[in-house]
Amino acid sequence: MAHTTRDKEKLLNRVRRIRGQVEAIERALTEERDCGEIMHLLAACRGAIGSLTAEVLEGHVRSHIVDPDGDSKRARAAQELIEVLKTYVR
Repeated sequence: MAHTTRDKEKLLNRVRRIRGQVEAIERALTEERDCGEIMHLLAACRGAIGSLTAEVLEGHVRSHIVDPDGDSKRARAAQELIEVLKTYVR
């Protein structure tokens, strides 16, 4: 079973929260709110998308490349890759 299928509900909940954040950005623009507030909303949305991306990437590495919970050199490298990717996309 693919990790996105296994984690489907959790991932869909994240997407729904992101949709709500994008709608909040749209409302703020429509209502001509202060640019500082809009930038804050944009940053929050960007962070949420980054977190979703990191979660899907981690699942991909764990499910399709190598299990980083193992005790091999490859497993340690996979875990390092996951940590770098998490830092990069957030």
